[in-house]
Amino acid sequence: MLSAWANPILLLVLTTLIWAAHSIVGRLAVGQIGPMTLTCLRWGAALIPILLAARPSLREDWPALRARWVYLAAMGAAGYTVFVALFYVAAHYTSALNLSIIQGAIPALVLIGARAFLGVRFSALQALGAVVTMLGVVVIAAQGDPARLAALAFNSGDVMMVIAAALYAGYTVGLRQRPNVSGVSMLAAMAVAAFVTSIPLMIWEILSGGFVWPTAGGFLVLAFVALGPAFVSQLMFMRGVELIGPGRAGVFVNLVPVFGAIMAVVILGEPFAVYHVLALLLVVGGIAIAQRGGAARNAESA
Repeated sequence: MLSAWANPILLLVLTTLIWAAHSIVGRLAVGQIGPMTLTCLRWGAALIPILLAARPSLREDWPALRARWVYLAAMGAAGYTVFVALFYVAAHYTSALNLSIIQGAIPALVLIGARAFLGVRFSALQALGAVVTMLGVVVIAAQGDPARLAALAFNSGDVMMVIAAALYAGYTVGLRQRPNVSGVSMLAAMAVAAFVTSIPLMIWEILSGGFVWPTAGGFLVLAFVALGPAFVSQLMFMRGVELIGPGRAGVFVNLVPVFGAIMAVVILGEPFAVYHVLALLLVVGGIAIAQRGGAARNAESA
């Protein structure tokens, strides 16, 4: 176990597998548990192991966290609550395959957001990579049919997932301004914010008549999303970043749409159309181009 915790490649591959499986589980949750209920209970359940893991560092980090509580609340609400809620609602209207591929656009959106809001410069290759990746998202949204682009006839689930991806990219850019605290303390603070801000969404779902009492399958979904994407994968990713740095660790995110596409076809039996192949090639290829451009830029500035 200790040797695995020191192996960044294993940790990061397992992380991306969990993130890819999240798209499959999001589809399996449909009809088993309401999306807002799942969002709220996910963070409520995840808080227990997160706070236990963060307990040693929270005492030391508490003053810094308290001083930045508005920032932490906004980050938790945007990156955790709203992103997850949109993700689960989108799963009612689009395929796990589409959910996985659209998530692959997040690195390109982060690049664009960093340029727009932080003034971070990027190379021509990085710009090309971002454009190619976004073309892949357009192919998914249009389902490979140019006529849908002209008519703006997009699947509502795909549109929600694009909005969710943009929101998570904004959250990622916002992490540049994070307080100087340990990663697990940061996770704990944002998880608390996510739980608190997701309570009104669950209340709204109940009052609007959309509440679905969790089935046995719903409770299994809840257990996975609370322990997997919300807790274990976060710790593994933070450890991977600690071992090899954020630049190299970020490359592994490229595996999410690949693993997600394979799982969607093999586990859910979703059809794999030609436009899915094209979109996947564009998204993964665009990220690879952007990563190459980032490496070249770093080499020039070294």
